[in-house]
Amino acid sequence: MGSMSRCLMWVMVAVLATVSLVPMVTMAADADPLQDFCVADNSTGVTINGFPCKPTAKVSVHDFTFDGLKKAGDTNNKNMAAVTPASVIQFPGLNTLGISAARIDFAKGGINPPHTHPRATEILLLAQGELYVGFVSTNNTLYATVLKAGELFVFPRGLVHFQLNVGKSPALAFAALSSQNPGTQQVAPALFMPDIKDEVLEKGFRIDGKTVDMIQAEFRDA
Repeated sequence: MGSMSRCLMWVMVAVLATVSLVPMVTMAADADPLQDFCVADNSTGVTINGFPCKPTAKVSVHDFTFDGLKKAGDTNNKNMAAVTPASVIQFPGLNTLGISAARIDFAKGGINPPHTHPRATEILLLAQGELYVGFVSTNNTLYATVLKAGELFVFPRGLVHFQLNVGKSPALAFAALSSQNPGTQQVAPALFMPDIKDEVLEKGFRIDGKTVDMIQAEFRDA
């Protein structure tokens, strides 16, 4: 079996594992669907909490197929990593189904920086390489480990988490998330890219104004 076939097989395992978690998080995540499916119609311009449905007569099997995770992402960036999402935005067939996926490519030393998914629990399957992964609970306890290929790790909904390639070669992971549109908020850019008053950041991080300016410049010039 080729490496791509093995990767796709592992993705299916991750997706099935996430589906098994959905009943536990239903009350706190996406609402239950009220029909067999509701392929998103992004052409209407209608803004609602979700997406309007494409007329059933216009739905085809292609609406339930997505090939966007086959190709490796471009890791030629400051994080040396690339996240390729498959949420309802990219894959309209996910609309109302309460699930999405992502591919994460890491160059050697690459990082998926601390971030949160406010609307989803995430389960990560490492297909290749070694990753140091973890999350921080609301009482600031760190739960972290080094994953090997074929291992899974779960990040609870809304908690800050990260992945770092600590292996000697590139790494590849696939994630499944318990929301059609989980959202992602990177911690550092969320605080240092907007024009938050320097005093807030100085006191919040216990750093001086010069350091705040340096970090802000780093993110605004990225």
